[in-house]
Amino acid sequence: MAAPARNHVWVGTETGILKGINLVKKQATNYTEVSSLSHGQEVNVMCFGDAQESEVLIGCQDGTVKVFNTEKSKFTEVHECRGGDGVFRGLGVLDNALLTCVESGLLKVWKEGACDNLELQVGPGIEKMRPCNAQRHKVGTGGKENDLKIWDLQKPEEPIFRAKNLRNDWLDLRVPVWIRDLDFIPESDKVVTCTSYYQVRIYDPSCPQRRPVLEVLFGEDPLTALSITPDGRSVVVGNSHGNMGVIDLRKGRLRCALKGSAGSVRSIQCHQSMPVVASCGLDRFMRLHNLNDKELLHKVYLKSRLNCLLLTSRDKWEEEEIVLPAQDVKDEEEDEVWNTMETVADKTIAKKRGTKEASVADGTTENTSKKKKKKKL
Repeated sequence: MAAPARNHVWVGTETGILKGINLVKKQATNYTEVSSLSHGQEVNVMCFGDAQESEVLIGCQDGTVKVFNTEKSKFTEVHECRGGDGVFRGLGVLDNALLTCVESGLLKVWKEGACDNLELQVGPGIEKMRPCNAQRHKVGTGGKENDLKIWDLQKPEEPIFRAKNLRNDWLDLRVPVWIRDLDFIPESDKVVTCTSYYQVRIYDPSCPQRRPVLEVLFGEDPLTALSITPDGRSVVVGNSHGNMGVIDLRKGRLRCALKGSAGSVRSIQCHQSMPVVASCGLDRFMRLHNLNDKELLHKVYLKSRLNCLLLTSRDKWEEEEIVLPAQDVKDEEEDEVWNTMETVADKTIAKKRGTKEASVADGTTENTSKKKKKKKL
């Protein structure tokens, strides 16, 4: 395993591997032993364990939450967080306790040594549970036929906000609900959601209206992930076809498109202070875009299908990186076979040279040229 490095991006894969990417050194490192992998270790959710980002929490398909220490570059703990049905749809930290939510809608607080951990049923078909960064006791949930709800875990009896579906369409048919991702807009009570029906919606719990205060359509494919820009004025969304766009939340229109993805986008995260956004998906690449000029700053091939990522909140590394030309980052697990193979073209050239030298040595070339001259005469 490579020497410890201060990684800028952490990525979780379908095969259960945790990868760290250092963009300054242009290195990608595996922190999970491939020989120890087993069925059910697919990484479904990730989050930082503290504000210093010294721990990365990984929610696996088998119901365990692994703790990776970024300073020691190794896994230090494994927590059994089984309960409910389905895989993890959300992971967070609340007052030194783990906060999890599974597909069946069981939201639970896992506090070590406590026998009366909080359990809350938020409804079936959950696709996303996300804690609010400003108020950690507040979480948002949503999923298939399970519209947006905002919960206060200090008063978990009823949601503090329950979204109301849109009115019937022009055929007087009910509008289906399928939330795929959501996020809280900084310094406000508003929440942004994206759906499988390519809708981006804003809800405002501070006003009496429970229906969306803004709706924007993006593309014609299911939206799968979103992240709000540092200024809170725009949201970056990605869909199942690999398209990504930046939508202005004030004007309700598309600002620009971020190109490069070739597969379903699984995770998007904007930096907290810099105008950059990281994304990953089924095409096995992690990409870093500049939100100001749409430039693709980095493109990292990581060999496995990627489910989720975490982008560091540090900001000095980007200043060093802007000076360097953008280029692909190589994964450290490159196959050595390709480095040891001989190039076929070199053999052919060498063989031709050897034949020519042999011909000159035995006079064949000279005799052939004399015969050609005689024919001309």
